[in-house]
Amino acid sequence: MLRLLAVWLINAVALIGVSYLMPSIHVTSLTAALIAALVLGLVNAIIRPILVVLTLPVTILTLGLFIFIINGLLFLGVANLLEGFQVAGFWPAVLGAIIYSLISWALSALILR
Repeated sequence: MLRLLAVWLINAVALIGVSYLMPSIHVTSLTAALIAALVLGLVNAIIRPILVVLTLPVTILTLGLFIFIINGLLFLGVANLLEGFQVAGFWPAVLGAIIYSLISWALSALILR
C-alpha cells in the first residue's frame, strides 16, 4: 500500500515537472497534479490495454510507433476531463506523455529501488 502511494506521488511530481518543461502543458496546483496522476494511472491501467489490443494491426504496421499516438490521446483525454490540467493540443500531448513517462521512470528508479 505504501509503495502504491509512493508511485502516485512520483507520478504527480512527474506531471508537475512536465508542466515546467513544456509551456503548452499547465497544472494549476499540487491537488490538480495528484488528481491528474490518479486519473492517468487508472486510464493507463484500464483503457490503454484495450486500445492497444484493438489497434494491434496498426501498431504492427507502424513498428510500434502508434503506441505514442495512443499515449498522447489518453494524455489529452485526461486533460480534457479535468479542471486544473490543460494541454494545448495533440502534438504537445504526445510529447508531454513521453516526457511524463521518462520523468516518472527516472524518479521511480531512483526512489523505489
